[in-house]
Amino acid sequence: MLNTADILETINMIREENLDIRTITMGISLYDCVSDDPARLCDRVYDKITRTAEHLVETGRDIEKQYGIPIVNKRVSITPVSLIGGCLDADGFLRLAHTLQRAADTLGINFIGGFSALVHKGMTRASSALIDAIPQALAETQCVCSSVNVATTKAGINMDAIRRMGSAIKQAAYLTRDNNSIGCAKLVVFANVPEDNPFMAGAFHGVGEPETVINVGVSGPGVVASAIRRAGDCDLSQLADVIKKTAFKITRVGQLVASEAAARLGVPFGIIDLSLAPTPAIGDSVARILEEMGLEVTGAHGTTACLAMLNDAVKKGGVMASSHVGGLSGAFIPVSEDEGMIAAVRSGDLSIEKLEAMTAVCSVGLDMIAVPGDTTEEVICGIIADEISIGVANTKTTAVRVIPAYGLGVGDEVSFGGLLGSAPIMPVRTASPARFIHRGGRVPAPIHSLKN
Repeated sequence: MLNTADILETINMIREENLDIRTITMGISLYDCVSDDPARLCDRVYDKITRTAEHLVETGRDIEKQYGIPIVNKRVSITPVSLIGGCLDADGFLRLAHTLQRAADTLGINFIGGFSALVHKGMTRASSALIDAIPQALAETQCVCSSVNVATTKAGINMDAIRRMGSAIKQAAYLTRDNNSIGCAKLVVFANVPEDNPFMAGAFHGVGEPETVINVGVSGPGVVASAIRRAGDCDLSQLADVIKKTAFKITRVGQLVASEAAARLGVPFGIIDLSLAPTPAIGDSVARILEEMGLEVTGAHGTTACLAMLNDAVKKGGVMASSHVGGLSGAFIPVSEDEGMIAAVRSGDLSIEKLEAMTAVCSVGLDMIAVPGDTTEEVICGIIADEISIGVANTKTTAVRVIPAYGLGVGDEVSFGGLLGSAPIMPVRTASPARFIHRGGRVPAPIHSLKN
C-alpha cells in the first residue's frame, strides 16, 4: 500500500533538494564484434551499440514522465576496446573512437565509456596502441570517455603505465587547449577499477558482465544535507542513523528506476551505485554535507573523519534498499563538480594534500582537479602514483582525473560547463619525483594481497 507521507517526501526531495537519478547506463558486450579487418570491426561495433541501445534514451524519458523523477544522463558503457582491438594500431583505435562518437550521436546519449585498457600487470600491443591514441581521440570526440587501470592490490602498481598516462594527460591538455583542456576531464587513471561502474569517465563493461545490463547511479547530496540540518545537534550515533535512513530512501528511488528500465528494455538489471554525486548547483554538494555535520569549512581538521562516517553510513543505508549494489558507491569529491568544494579551494581551506587524505575514505580519488598547465609530466605521474598507492594499500578503488589547464596558473579558473562545472587552479608541489618515476617496472603487491 502506498504511503502518502512517503510520496510527498519524495516529491519534496526532487523539487527542493536536487534528488535525481544521475545516470542510467547500459553496458554492452562487444566481444562478438571482433574482426581482423579494422573497417569491419568498426561497422560491427557501431551496429551492435546502436541496435542494442536503440530505445535507451526514449525509455529514460518515459520513466521520467511517468514517475516525475529526473534522470540526468543516459549513457552506454562497452567492453574495454583494447580487448577487442588486437589488430589495431594507434590510428585504428582513433578510427574506432570516431565510430563510438558516431554511435553516441545516433543514440542521443550523453557519454560512451570504454575507450579503456587494463594494464595493471603489463601491456599488450593493443593496450599500448590504445594509450598512444587516447589524447587525439579525446580531442576529436565529444562523448567518448577513456580509462586505464594501472594497479590492483593483487598485482601491484605498473609504474611504466603511470609514466605513459602522465604523458597522455599532458598531450590531451595540449590538444584541447582551446577548450580549457577538457580532454583531460574525460580521462581517468584507476587502481582496483570496478567493472560495473555506471559513472563516467570510468565506466566500462567488464569481462565478467552479461551480454547487456542496466546499471543505475543515484545521487542526492542535497537530500542528505537537508536531513542532517533537520536533525539538529544530535550525537554522532544518531546522526549516522539519519544518514542511513536517508540513503535508504534515495536508493529505493534508484531501485525503482533501474527495475523499470531493465524490464522495459528487456535487459538484466545489474547494480545500483550508491554514490552521492554532486553538481555545481547550490545545495547539491558533498562539501556542504560535511559542513552540516559540524565543520566550519571543508578542508578543516576533522574533514576526513566526517567523510569516513558519511561514506560508511551511506553504504549501510543503501545496501538495505537494494540486493545488488556495486560500482563505486559512497561519496564523490570532484572539485569542479561540487560548489562547496570549489568555495573551499577558493578560500584556501582545501588543498590537494587534504583531498588526497580524504580519498582514503571516499568512493573514488583525486577527481576533476585543475592544476597549472606547466605542471611537468613527472609531477603528474607522482600525483597519480600517490593516489594509486592509497587504493592498492587499502584494497579499494582510487582514481585520478587531473587537468593541467594549458596556459593557466594558480589564481586562474577553468570552466567546463554543465555538470563538469568549473575549478580554481590548485597549487601543486613542484619538486620533481622524476628519478623515482623513471625507474620504471612494477611496484610489488602489498603482503596482505596474499589471501588465497
